[in-house]
Amino acid sequence: VQLQASGGGLAQAGGSLRLSCAASGSNLRYYDMGWFRQAPGQERESVAIISASDGSTFHADSVKGRFTISKDNAKNLVYLQMDNLKPEDTAVYYCAAVWTVGTIRRAYYDYSYWGQGTLVTVSS
Repeated sequence: VQLQASGGGLAQAGGSLRLSCAASGSNLRYYDMGWFRQAPGQERESVAIISASDGSTFHADSVKGRFTISKDNAKNLVYLQMDNLKPEDTAVYYCAAVWTVGTIRRAYYDYSYWGQGTLVTVSS
């Protein structure tokens, strides 16, 4: 699976951005998909994950109610809608994929395929 993330950029606090992750080489209907982020000097952390088996989702507490992950299997795309952005959301955002086993995995090291990352900068 090859993943290509896009949609990052500069936003003001309170603004919105939508990240997209385009997949090729395989159909995403068999993969759990996640968005992760990494700020300078910080460990990579999970932001949102969507299960291939039943469409259930996980959102980190820090983004719950503000970010929404969704998936379009027909278009082989995964999205992260980010609303009410905060300066602490500034990071490089990565999309990732792993063959589904029916249980959402939150750790970045469980994911097999990674996009190149897209930078999100939120100004106060």
